[in-house]
Amino acid sequence: MNISFPPDIAVIIPNWNGARWLPDCLAALAAQTLHPVEIILVDNGSTDGSAELAQAACPTLRLIKFPENRGFAAAVNAGIRQTRAPFVALLNTDTRPMPDWLAVLSKTLAEAPAEVAGIASCMVDMADPDRIENAGDLLSWQGMAAKRGHGSSRAEFNQSALIFSPCAGAAIYRRSFLESAGLFDERFFAYLEDVDLGFRGRWMGFRFEYAPDAIVLHQGHGSGLLHARYVRLITRNRILLLLKNLPLRAILTHLHQILYGQWYYLVAYRRPFQVVWGWLMVIPQVPHLLRERRHLASLRCVPATQVESWLSPIPPERPLFQAFRSRKQPVRIP
Repeated sequence: MNISFPPDIAVIIPNWNGARWLPDCLAALAAQTLHPVEIILVDNGSTDGSAELAQAACPTLRLIKFPENRGFAAAVNAGIRQTRAPFVALLNTDTRPMPDWLAVLSKTLAEAPAEVAGIASCMVDMADPDRIENAGDLLSWQGMAAKRGHGSSRAEFNQSALIFSPCAGAAIYRRSFLESAGLFDERFFAYLEDVDLGFRGRWMGFRFEYAPDAIVLHQGHGSGLLHARYVRLITRNRILLLLKNLPLRAILTHLHQILYGQWYYLVAYRRPFQVVWGWLMVIPQVPHLLRERRHLASLRCVPATQVESWLSPIPPERPLFQAFRSRKQPVRIP
């Protein structure tokens, strides 16, 4: 065991107008068999009174209030900077962790080798707890950050496993890793910042695991942005994620898959203007991308060819021609 158990754990909850979900989330935290040393709620300029509701429900909660919505990454980073706990758990407002959730996550991480930087929860559908919502994240060459096991029976994912990265909606990380990796990239604002963190961690020689017994009920997009802005952000961030983390040789080798992914979502989202807007939003980020690529190159301690085994050839949800012809709803946004 690499660290004395139980370790000090801080739970950080980013909140944006989460009044509908916070009471159940905080009640579930209060019922944990292993209590965190502190709970930090970072409020992103909520207008629904959720910050005050949280303080009333949990008087010991530490509250950080932003005057406006600065995004998921900025919120959790602010919380991380306010705690010195060696383990940091992140939890979305639209979740209800089972009573032993924190105990299982922390024990799994404490007993894992030092190169294991984070543990993903078994996130199940709040409406159907026998169905997996997320058992860790996967990443394809097309830029699709797929939810491992999504829609499958929980019984099929009852074994621990190595994963590409944890979903930060319910995960635990070593503080030492977060600091060495530079926390979450706030340029992402929201969506895919956890996959980006995992990608950087992989380059630094870290690994991530899935804990099937750390169960969390998850609503999914319970505090989501409006759909149009969501499409813009996920489109931009998908490109940022790939261009920031892929070595040049990998970009050139898999350029056809990368481009296919961008055109696929142009068709499949049924919001071409928003997708093109997302593409254009990449341009102001180019200086940041170049700086980050240089910095990541200085941190890389595994061969660049290793990326070939990390990314998946998983195609998008349905073929491009079928997505174009289909009269059904747009594909689910990963």
